[in-house]
Amino acid sequence: MLVLLTNDDGIFSAGLRAIALSLSQIARVIVIAPERQQSATGHAITLHKPLRMERVDLDGAIEAYASNGTPADCVILGTVSDLPKPDIVVSGINAGANLGEEVLYSGTVSAAMEAALQGLPSIAISVAAYSDVLYDGAAVFARHLVEGLYLERPLPADTFLNVNVPNKPADQLLPPKLTRLGRRKYTNVLSKRLDPRGRPYYWFSGAPVESEGGEGTDITAVSTGHISVTPIHFDLTGDMTDARLPGFVEGLRFR
Repeated sequence: MLVLLTNDDGIFSAGLRAIALSLSQIARVIVIAPERQQSATGHAITLHKPLRMERVDLDGAIEAYASNGTPADCVILGTVSDLPKPDIVVSGINAGANLGEEVLYSGTVSAAMEAALQGLPSIAISVAAYSDVLYDGAAVFARHLVEGLYLERPLPADTFLNVNVPNKPADQLLPPKLTRLGRRKYTNVLSKRLDPRGRPYYWFSGAPVESEGGEGTDITAVSTGHISVTPIHFDLTGDMTDARLPGFVEGLRFR
């Protein structure tokens, strides 16, 4: 089994090293990851500059490359370049959860989505903490999950798995649950500041202020100590069952 491993935290992140070492026990691992932090880049791909890969040494990987591209770029480099095509693509382990709407912004999740777009089984995996992150449990679970995907192939077409692991020691993690996406609401803050030459610049920040979990959601599973496994499909078509929509759309004037 050949696994392509990437992330959005950068090539030398602790989470990437942990999962590379774990997966190397069952597979040949090739790493292509961003040379720097790429969180919240979403599904951006690079069209306006050359993409490069520089060979680096990384424990657990037979080959490892740092790229100037985004996480989605790294998957493209690993699947359509002259490297051997992987059997499975793994993105992570990310520091910080990717729950609810966060999947729309996450570079970690978008790398797995890019693999799914190319017809490859893939997972994105994150630990729900930004400091004092415990990667061991997530790394072990990822190894079992990848092995199961390779042997059993249970994923429907155009679907990948988004995995979130509570920040607990491995022996304290509760069993995985198959979940749906919850909802998270954010407060967005845009601060205007002045640089030393008096020119304005802006600094964006935000934080979750409210979560809508409920039974069966990824948010509730992780908050109660369970590993959350959410199947994600990239068909984003909204609800078309509202009887008002056909008449409204098809009745619009366009001349």
